[in-house]
Amino acid sequence: MPKIASRLDHFTESVIREMTRVANACDALNLSQGFPDFDPPPELVAAAKKALDDGFHQYAVTWGAPRFREALARKQAGWMGLDLDPDENIVVTCGSTEAMMTALMTACNPGDKVIVFSPFYENYGADAILTGATPVYVDLRPPDFTFDPGELRKAFESGAKALVLCNPSNPTGKVFTLEELTIIADLAKEFDAFVITDEVYEHIVYEPFAHTYIAGMDGMFERTISCSSLSKTYAVTGWRLGYIIASADVIRGARKVHDFLTVGAAAPLQEAAVTALNFPLSYYDDLRDWYTQLRDIFLGYLDRAGLSSIAPQGAYYVLVDVSEFGVTDDAAFCRRLAEKAGVAAVPGSSFFHEPVNHLIRFHFAKRPETLEIAGRRLLKIREII
Repeated sequence: MPKIASRLDHFTESVIREMTRVANACDALNLSQGFPDFDPPPELVAAAKKALDDGFHQYAVTWGAPRFREALARKQAGWMGLDLDPDENIVVTCGSTEAMMTALMTACNPGDKVIVFSPFYENYGADAILTGATPVYVDLRPPDFTFDPGELRKAFESGAKALVLCNPSNPTGKVFTLEELTIIADLAKEFDAFVITDEVYEHIVYEPFAHTYIAGMDGMFERTISCSSLSKTYAVTGWRLGYIIASADVIRGARKVHDFLTVGAAAPLQEAAVTALNFPLSYYDDLRDWYTQLRDIFLGYLDRAGLSSIAPQGAYYVLVDVSEFGVTDDAAFCRRLAEKAGVAAVPGSSFFHEPVNHLIRFHFAKRPETLEIAGRRLLKIREII
C-alpha cells in the first residue's frame, strides 16, 4: 500500500490528550489536560439554551457571526487598546488550535523558519511542520523563564518569518515583561517578521503581574497575528470558539485559510457567547481572584509534599521537579503516578525541544474540593511511587 506523508514522522499524537486517556483508564484525577471540572457562568449556559430554542442551527457567516464579531471587537478593543473593526480585523475560528494553524498558514510559506520558545505548548512544533515551516527553538531559562536576547537575535538572523509567543505561557505560567516584549517587538520590526501570539490565558494573571498585548505596542499591530479563544476565560473548552485579530491585510488572507479548513465555528454557540463578551469588568476581577484561590490551594499542597515547583505568574499550570525520584522516563513516571497515586500529570518532555525528563506539569483548574483530594494524594507520593 502507499505510504502516508513523511511529515507525520516528525511529531506524535498529543501527549496531553493521551494522559487524559490514561487518567480515565486509571480513574485518576485529571490534572493533565487543562479543562475545568466546574460549569461556565449560569448566564452563559442559559444563553446557549436560548440560542438553540431561537433557531441558530445553520451556518453563520464563515468568518464569524456578525453579533459575535461586534461584541468581540468591543471587548478586545478595550483590553488591547486598539481600534478594531469587526468586519476587517477578526476571523472567528474553531478554537485557538485552529486559530494558530490558520495564523501560521497565513504568515508562512513552506520552507520558512518559525521561532518557538522552549518549553512550548506541544501544538506549535506540529503546526509549523504541517505548515511546511521549520521550527527554530530558543530556550526560556528557569526560574524566570526568560530568554537570552543574543540567542533570540541569532534566531531572527537565521531568516525567521515569524515568532510564536504564548503569553501567559503554557506550560510555565510565565507572563512576559514589558522589557522582554519590547526586545521581541524591536527584533520583529528590524527583521520584518510576524509575531503570532497565543493569548488564551490573557485574563488569568496573578498579582502583581500584568498582561501586555504586544499587538498594542507601537508599530506592532500590522505585524502581529493575535490568537485567543473563549475556552479558558469562560470555562467553555468544549465550545471550541477561538479567534484571530490582525490587520485587514492579514485577515483577508486568514479568511481564505479558515474557510477551507473548517468553514465556520458553531453558530448557536457564537450567538450564546455574545452574553459572555458583554460581561462587566468585575467578571475578570472575580476570575483572577478565583484562580488565585485555586493556585494557592494547589501550591500549598505541593509545598507540604516537599515537591519543588516555580509559582506561575499566569495561566493555570505548574511545572514540578521530580528528579529526586530518579526519573529517567517522565512519561512512565506520569503513568505510574496516575495508576498508583490517582493523580494524572503531563510529562514535561512533551514541552521541550531539548531532552528534559525531570519535570511534570499539573493544572489546577479544578474545584477546591478536587484540589484538596489531589493534594492529599500527593502528600503520600513518596510512600506510593
